[in-house]
Amino acid sequence: MHKEFFMKDKVAVYPGSFDPITYGHLDILHRGLELFDRVIVAIANNIEKKALFTVDERKELIRQSVNGGDNVVIDSFNGLLVQYVKDVGARFVIRGLRAMSDFEYEFQMASMNRNLNPDMDTLFMMTSKDYFFVSSRTIKEVASFSGSVEEFVPPAVAIKLKEKIRKR
Repeated sequence: MHKEFFMKDKVAVYPGSFDPITYGHLDILHRGLELFDRVIVAIANNIEKKALFTVDERKELIRQSVNGGDNVVIDSFNGLLVQYVKDVGARFVIRGLRAMSDFEYEFQMASMNRNLNPDMDTLFMMTSKDYFFVSSRTIKEVASFSGSVEEFVPPAVAIKLKEKIRKR
């Protein structure tokens, strides 16, 4: 085997809206870090979705939630995920699954991505039993009715959620 084979970092992209990041997202990220040398948390900048937080706010909330480390890169992208993965020199994509309905959608996307880039692989990870019912959308909804979300999101996220909703 060539020396380069052993020196190459295994890099994965963990894409999502992360609006906001939850403990479910962080669970998938930490488990991904056990498999890969570096994980790029890539915020999809989808202008068709009305996000509560700006991309820069989401980057900062993720940064505060991850506790540093050179093995986590926080970035954002526009356009196709396959192009972004190619641009950053990765081969793998990590996706978290909560339910069967997630699998159907994610399987279709992974199949299309694989068709567009045969060198790209998607790794599906089941969300921990403690967070399988948590989504960013439900977190925003609960917070908008003054419900407690502290056990589902990092402290910085809970504080920012309250501030954002109060301003609305």
